Amino acid sequence: MKILAMEKETPGVKPEQFIPYLEHEARRVWALYQDGLIRESYFRQDRSQAVLILECTNTEEACQALDSMPLVQAGLITFDLIPLIPYPGFSRLFVKI
Repeated sequence: MKILAMEKETPGVKPEQFIPYLEHEARRVWALYQDGLIRESYFRQDRSQAVLILECTNTEEACQALDSMPLVQAGLITFDLIPLIPYPGFSRLFVKI
């Protein structure tokens, strides 16, 4: 199952609070990528917010993976999880009326 994960910064967090965790965060994202859980990793162009595409069995597995990230463990960020399915509209192209 593909899952879109959108980062949410914890209100009141200051940018300098992230600094001690950033290298560890990058290492953890790399490990999750190598494990096949994170398939794509982006930052929004308009703000400092991570957007991840995960491939997991379900949202619980995705939540467990994201909970292992240092910035999440430090309480600096959370993620909104959006389960995705393939676009079903193409089937309309093959319906005979």
